[in-house]
Amino acid sequence: MTVLLLAASLIVILTGCEGFTNGIEWFGKKHGLGEGAVGSILAAVGTALPETLVPLVAIVLTGGNHGEDIGIGAILGAPFMLSTLAMFVTGAALVIFHFTRKRQLNPRVNSRIVGRDLTFFLCFYTLAIAAGILHLRPLSLALAPLLWLGYVVYVYLTLKTEGDLDGETRELYFHRNHLPELPHPPRIIAQIVLSLAAIVLGARLFVDAVGSVADFLGLPALVVSMLITPIATELPEKFNSVIWIRARKDTLALGNITGAMVFQSVFPVSVGLLLTDWRLSGVAVVSAALALGSGLMLLLWMWLRKTLAWWMLLLGGAWYTVFAVYAVVSNL
Repeated sequence: MTVLLLAASLIVILTGCEGFTNGIEWFGKKHGLGEGAVGSILAAVGTALPETLVPLVAIVLTGGNHGEDIGIGAILGAPFMLSTLAMFVTGAALVIFHFTRKRQLNPRVNSRIVGRDLTFFLCFYTLAIAAGILHLRPLSLALAPLLWLGYVVYVYLTLKTEGDLDGETRELYFHRNHLPELPHPPRIIAQIVLSLAAIVLGARLFVDAVGSVADFLGLPALVVSMLITPIATELPEKFNSVIWIRARKDTLALGNITGAMVFQSVFPVSVGLLLTDWRLSGVAVVSAALALGSGLMLLLWMWLRKTLAWWMLLLGGAWYTVFAVYAVVSNL
């Protein structure tokens, strides 16, 4: 039953992601938005909202040390998963579609958009982790609104300097084929909302199935929350990026991930800063250091080459493997 539940949840999530990416592109076209707004803001925030609820529910409703461990693990696990495993999946998609669809191997990205995302992520997340290590309550309380203000600046800069939304867009699924005019806004909104609902439902089913596996393995709540649960909650970003890589829309694919990294380093982190003790050590600090290391490596390469290399994205799998081994071995 667990295997069947995993398979069913993956199908629901993939279907939702296909509809969401299609709808969000049409929304961008209708409103004259570019790659930055569509990939790094709309798509990133849309797919990141569901998993943002996980730490909030764990901390507020579950409560206690167990709930706080799950909440902090989810908060730290999301940026780590996006900067490592999501990058690996995108790199693997590049390699696969290079041989099967004859596309170029290295991604063609707008370095201003993706580079800006990585810069903001590194700044926001470094401040949050430093606050957790220093463990000064006034610093944590003051940092949350500062992060919110920083995200407003990030959104403003992204909307102000963005690339054009190029390439062909597949016909809206909720559009009637025999109608000659472009899709009406209500149909676009309806497709986006229903697709997001499917993503949330699929992620919920996946989390339940993965939770059964985690219980069987007997791992601590913090490790499970950082290592296993984000695999489910970050699936929408991974699937969206694969869909856009297939369509040769590389800036949207990478921006969906890096934009989500910025969002995850602000709002879920603020939940931890305001509602928990926010004392970070051991496995939590290691995961944060690896996430920052992966992001910094990608940013430095982008500064030097103005693009990214497929093999650097694949290195995300190595970062994830290192942490997985460390987390399991340290808790044996």
